[in-house]
Amino acid sequence: MLARGFTFAQINPDSAASPPTTTSTPQQQSATRLLSGVNAPAGYILSPNDQVAVEVFGEDDLRTNGRLNAEGNLSLPLLGSIHLAGLTLTQAASKITELYGRDYLVNPKVNVMLLGYAKRRFSVLGQVNRPGSYELPDGSPGGIDILEAIAMAGGYTRIAAPERVRVRRPTEGGGDQLFKVDAKRLGRGEGKSFLVRPGDAITVGESIF
Repeated sequence: MLARGFTFAQINPDSAASPPTTTSTPQQQSATRLLSGVNAPAGYILSPNDQVAVEVFGEDDLRTNGRLNAEGNLSLPLLGSIHLAGLTLTQAASKITELYGRDYLVNPKVNVMLLGYAKRRFSVLGQVNRPGSYELPDGSPGGIDILEAIAMAGGYTRIAAPERVRVRRPTEGGGDQLFKVDAKRLGRGEGKSFLVRPGDAITVGESIF
C-alpha cells in the first residue's frame, strides 16, 4: 500500500520515455561564443542556485556574473533583484532586454549564459556497495542513465536483485511518484534507458533465496 501523496508507475524498459528534442536559438549560440559557459541543453530551464552571466552589448558596467538565490532571483545593475528561475536562457534574456529598454537603454542587446548548474543530487540505497547521495555530472543536467547512477554507487552487492529497483521521485504537488525499474533487462541492452533526475531516490532490492 502506498502512503497518501504517492503515485506509482511500473517502468518497462521498452516504454520508458525519451527526452524531448529541441534546437538552440541563434541568440543562445551567440552567447556561447561570447561568454564561454557550460554546454547547457537547448531549452534548459533556470533554477535557484544556477550560476549565470548577463552581458549587455556596449555596456560593460552592466555585466553581471552571479548565482540565482534560493528564490530564483538575480541582482542586476540598475534593475535590482529580478526573478529568472523557471525561464529558459532566451526567455531570461528577453525579460532583461525589456526591463533595460523600458527605462534605461535604447534597443539593448542582452545575452544570458549559464556558467554553472545548481547542485543536483540523487541518492542510491539498498544493495549497492557505496550507498549514499551523489551529484549529477554538470554535463548531464537533465539526468543520467540509471545504470550509470548505480555504477557511481559502486555497483551491486552480491545479494542484489537488479530486476527489483525502485525509484522515488518528488512531484510538484509535494508527494512522491514511485517507479519500478527492471535494471537487469536494461543491463542486457533490452529496452530504452530510464533517466535518473535530480531529487530521485533509488533503492536496489535484495535477492530472495
